[in-house]
Amino acid sequence: MAKSTDRGGVSPRSQARRYAALALYQWHLTREEPATIRQHMLDDPEWLDALVNSLNGAEDDTPVDPKDRFNFNLELFDSLVKGVPAEVTAIDAALDGVLDRPISQVDPVELAILRIGAYEILFSPAIPAGVAINEAVELTKLLGAHEGHRYVNGVLDKVARRAAAASR
Repeated sequence: MAKSTDRGGVSPRSQARRYAALALYQWHLTREEPATIRQHMLDDPEWLDALVNSLNGAEDDTPVDPKDRFNFNLELFDSLVKGVPAEVTAIDAALDGVLDRPISQVDPVELAILRIGAYEILFSPAIPAGVAINEAVELTKLLGAHEGHRYVNGVLDKVARRAAAASR
């Protein structure tokens, strides 16, 4: 199990997923290049401080310890921010097959999280499907709608089952 080393008790990998979800949400809404969004996140310490505080439940004006600011797994963050847009057609096709509504009607925050979870299930064999689903559920509890985590869990479970059946 990954060590939780930041002040919010969140592992660097989970924090990377949090940041990636926010970057992919921005990408979905603005269609700005993922590399530009990534660079903005890393180059704007004040904005990243506010983001760290908001995710950790602190007031916006609470000083952020610089070691907390970049306490996330940059490799995983980069993989998600680059990989999801590169594979969005395949990811959305997998999601479309199990969603109860058109993908355009899925809440944009939950869509970003679903895409991360589906990407990890479909394109990251080193990450067990259960871990990808659990991380997405926890992320939805933090960022999504009130009962959105149940929806995300059900959708990603179906994606994982279909992926497992296809690989047999």
